[in-house]
Amino acid sequence: MKNSKELIELLNLSKIDNTNFSGESVTIGSTIVFGGQVLAQAVNAAYRTIPEDRFLHSLHSYFLEAGDLTVPIVYNVAEMRNGGSFSTRRVTASQNERTIFIMAASFHKKEDGFEHQQEINFDIKQPEELLSWEDMIVQFGDFLPKSIKSFLSIERPIDFKPVRVPNPLKPENLPAKEEIWFKLKGDIQKMDLPLKHQILTYISDYNVLNAAFNPNGKEHNFGNTQTASLDHSMWFFRDFEFDDWMLFSAESPNTYGARGLCSGNIFTRNGTLVASFAQEGLMRPIKSKQ
Repeated sequence: MKNSKELIELLNLSKIDNTNFSGESVTIGSTIVFGGQVLAQAVNAAYRTIPEDRFLHSLHSYFLEAGDLTVPIVYNVAEMRNGGSFSTRRVTASQNERTIFIMAASFHKKEDGFEHQQEINFDIKQPEELLSWEDMIVQFGDFLPKSIKSFLSIERPIDFKPVRVPNPLKPENLPAKEEIWFKLKGDIQKMDLPLKHQILTYISDYNVLNAAFNPNGKEHNFGNTQTASLDHSMWFFRDFEFDDWMLFSAESPNTYGARGLCSGNIFTRNGTLVASFAQEGLMRPIKSKQ
């Protein structure tokens, strides 16, 4: 995928019937389906069964099996509740009648109420001062480890600019946090809120475990650790536009027992808090063969 148009096409599922939908997969460099794709397609499926006056406010999900890139994913939506203000759906994703993912999602009609939000960290470099993943390939491609170069070389519909870039040639232990600016590529069409939620959900599974790996940077690398998303939750707050850079900010309170927990927030560039997220991921050291 090269731009936001192709991403939108990927997330727009084919309708089988009123509660079942089918989607294809595109690799982001792995041999299995990207978790963010499954998350976002599940959100697409759930929204297709929701009244137009209600919008996603939270989702909670589990990744059960690795997805096969060559097999369509079928999403089944079960109507759990339609109340006066909230609607709840359960989405089950499967391949060859094998469940690979489950999600519960809640939708809420717009209401007025109290307001406050956590502040963005303005004391960081702005996107114009930073290198994107594509810039890194151009400037440092000949010096990067093969696995990192291969991952960064994949065409994506999103530009990422990390605030802090670890040196793969001189690994070090870093604070358990990660801040990355991101922006959609291509012409950004006018989007409704459900589509924005789908795209933001897709992006939210990128980079999230970095905060958990950073404190063990001297020991961890792509080649010696098995990683996978185990669960993923999100909460959606305010409307926004994809017309400028946005900030993904994550922290990790704990890694233990081959699992790492990360949580954080997504802000617009002017500091509006759009969404929060939490994920626990597998961080299993690969034992060398004797």
